[in-house]
Amino acid sequence: MTTADATRQIVDTQGMNYLVSLPRRIVTIYLPLGAFLFVLLFPFYWMVVTTFKPNEELLSREGNPFWVKAPTLAHIKKLLFDTAYPEWLWNTILVSVVSTFLSIFCSVLAAYAIERLRFRGSRYVGMSIFLAYLVPPSILFIPLAAMVYKLDLFDTRLALILTYPTFLIPFCTWLLMGYFKSIPFELEECALIDGASRLQILVKIVLPLAIPGLISAGIFAFTLSWNEFIYALTFVSSSEVKTVPVGVVTELVEGDVYHWGSLMAGALFGSLPVAILYSFFVEYYVSGLTGAVKE
Repeated sequence: MTTADATRQIVDTQGMNYLVSLPRRIVTIYLPLGAFLFVLLFPFYWMVVTTFKPNEELLSREGNPFWVKAPTLAHIKKLLFDTAYPEWLWNTILVSVVSTFLSIFCSVLAAYAIERLRFRGSRYVGMSIFLAYLVPPSILFIPLAAMVYKLDLFDTRLALILTYPTFLIPFCTWLLMGYFKSIPFELEECALIDGASRLQILVKIVLPLAIPGLISAGIFAFTLSWNEFIYALTFVSSSEVKTVPVGVVTELVEGDVYHWGSLMAGALFGSLPVAILYSFFVEYYVSGLTGAVKE
């Protein structure tokens, strides 16, 4: 057998294997991925279609409900100019960013103290902090409402900024505890021998190594703050102080009249920042969760 014949036989064999394995890949990989992507992306597609569909098509039973015949920007115009949506969006960004940074700051200090200082009962403290995350917000908002009223914080952004960490800090602390535990303790011992303080070790050694965990906890905290509804509905009543989840639901539903086009536009614009954030930091998010869970 010549070299050309051997090469041709190898190519033919590989080609047959590809034809044989392709149906298996379609059944085991491509079909499940296609179904998952359809379920995941269809809500976004429906929001886009409803946003640009005129009321005549929305209320009509004729035609294709999954397509737009005559696109319109009337719903977006109503959302941006006839409501306080820009203010709601700014309130949501401000509250989410400040709450996230405040929660991460407190979680870093708590997680480092529990995992590295090794004081008596640190294990039980860490477990109790995580168990606090399991308490439903629908139960916590009752005592928090009394505190907000007594501190004269009702109907202010500060009320949300100070109450959101009550459900952000427990999970972020548990997440960072697992990530800090994966960092070799020998690095800190060497720094202590060289005369570094605990604060210097935390800032210059531990935090740079825990960046994936910090990003993961930050994304989690930001997402929860962005989508939070119960506290924002309870502690805020003025239209100019509302966040996007509360403002869209309360201002665009008038009795039994639902402004579906503007509702979908508000939901679409409100979900894009979180989707963009995940797309940029998804690798760090998965890495942070993996580092926490494996411990």
